[in-house]
Amino acid sequence: MTAPEFRYGAVSPPIVTPFDADGDVDTDALATHVETVVDAGLDGVVPCGTTGEFASLTDDERRAVVETVVDAADGRIPVIAGAADATVPGVRDRLQFAAEVGADAGLVTLPYYHTSTAPAGQRAFLDAVADGAPLPIYLYDIPSTVGEPIDPDVLAAVAERESVVGLKDTSGDISAVDTAVDRTPDEFTVFQGVDALLYPSASIGVDGGIHALSQAIPEVFVALGEALRDGDDARALALHRRAITPLFERCGDHGFAPVAKVAAAHRGFVPDPRVRPPLTLPDEAAREAIAGDVDAALEVV
Repeated sequence: MTAPEFRYGAVSPPIVTPFDADGDVDTDALATHVETVVDAGLDGVVPCGTTGEFASLTDDERRAVVETVVDAADGRIPVIAGAADATVPGVRDRLQFAAEVGADAGLVTLPYYHTSTAPAGQRAFLDAVADGAPLPIYLYDIPSTVGEPIDPDVLAAVAERESVVGLKDTSGDISAVDTAVDRTPDEFTVFQGVDALLYPSASIGVDGGIHALSQAIPEVFVALGEALRDGDDARALALHRRAITPLFERCGDHGFAPVAKVAAAHRGFVPDPRVRPPLTLPDEAAREAIAGDVDAALEVV
């Protein structure tokens, strides 16, 4: 089983799912957006992640999104397909479909709604998912939505499995990221999942990031990756503080999918920023503020 290869400082977006005027998934707009991601020099793409509103999609829509992204990427960058589900069979089905349509890896959370009654429950779930997995798996630690973090001992144990090749850490806890890097094998890839923590995490050994805002201001994240690889700390810090952090703070106010969509629509990357309930779009004043932050971020590059 071969894991995708990512250079140090690699950044991939959890791509938004565009909806048309009727509220249906706009696969044409999605394919066009993938082209934007590829042309911008980003390192991969993640369909059906949190920012892709996977929890608001039907099973058929999730399959259509993954297949559209794989077809549009056409092997030029790795596709890590979101495969989250509350059941082991559900995750296995999503991984199997992703493998059949040509995705390079899957992204798996702990089950949501039910949290584990002990770390052994997490281990049992992840072991069951990893057994016979048809493609490499990246774990997705996002306690704010699943109710609990991945236990460090569980992470260390499952990281030894051949099929479990990496982690996206969206805990927002730098110490948890440090522990993940320290307690997993050198070849195990650790991605920072919080946009404004990529630069601070670089010094403790993260390999790169999976970041919502990279699809709206890809130039900034490409430049940050280059600065990290070149050891240009002054440039990396400027991009972090002046380009990424202000726009990231909007995500705290309005949510990642709404802000990413408004920002991407401002750039002309997607035709419509609409989201599905229970998400809502920011009001007009907030949209103008988001657009202003996008324009200011591009000036830093």
